[in-house]
Formats: sequence, structure tokens, C-alpha cells
Amino acid sequence: MGINIVLVEPEIPQNTGNIVRTCSLTNTVLHLIKPLGFSVEDKYLKRAGLDYWNLVEIHYYENFDELILKHGNKDFFYATTKGKNYYTDINYLDDSYIVFGKETKGLPDKILDKNWDKTIKIPMKQGIKRSLNLSNSVNIILFEALRQLGFPHLE
Repeated sequence: MGINIVLVEPEIPQNTGNIVRTCSLTNTVLHLIKPLGFSVEDKYLKRAGLDYWNLVEIHYYENFDELILKHGNKDFFYATTKGKNYYTDINYLDDSYIVFGKETKGLPDKILDKNWDKTIKIPMKQGIKRSLNLSNSVNIILFEALRQLGFPHLE
């Protein structure tokens, strides 16, 4: 079990590589929703993930609906700058899924419209149309979830 990170249509290989590295060192499962903005053979992706690729469990899906069909009965949270709740206000459970959107657009409205009560955000400066880097956002929220669970299987 453990926490699951879901990336919906990630675009930047270096971000995904960094997230692979984080997931491998935290026993976190990574779920990638296509289309991906890069090849999984991409040299930048491999470079950012270094030699951690064989240490992480990764699942690929053709679309978000496929993920929901397989795991929709689990606890899902949706990270967005428009979120209703701070990421620290959530009680994460073992086997929770934390969903992140693509770097340039975030999560699509068709996903958010069905899940506003499960949206989470990282507090940021108001008045600018910017957000934290995707891999940084994953790290911040993931480590809060892991902290709440007592950092399972980590030392």
C-alpha cells in the first residue's frame, strides 16, 4: 500500500524524472495518464530520474477514465491552485491517490467539476497567475501525506 501520485498528461520530462526519484525513495506508486508530453525513453527524463527508474512502481493509462475504472473506489484528492481545501486540512489514508495536472494547464475542468469537494491547494501569493513547479508541488503534498501516516517504511 502507500500513497499514489497521479500525473495527468505531464509535459516536461525533467519534472516527471524528479517525481520518479521522489516516488522511488518514498515507496510511492506513480500513475501516468497519457498522452505524455515526452517519450519515456527521453534522455532528459532518464537523466532527471537517474538510476531510480527500476526502484519505482509505475502504471500507465490511456486516459483518466481508465484509472478511475480501476481504482475509483479509493480515496482521491485533486491538486489545483483553485482548490477548496489546503493540502494540510486533509486526512490522508493509506492508499490515497493524489492527482496533479499538466504543467501548463493543471487539471482539466471535466475532472475538477466532478470533484470540487476533494480539491486541495498549496497556499501561495495572491494576485499573480503563477504556481509552484509540478515536482515541487508533488513533494510538498506527498510529504504531508507521508507525515500523517507516520512515514511508513521510511527511516
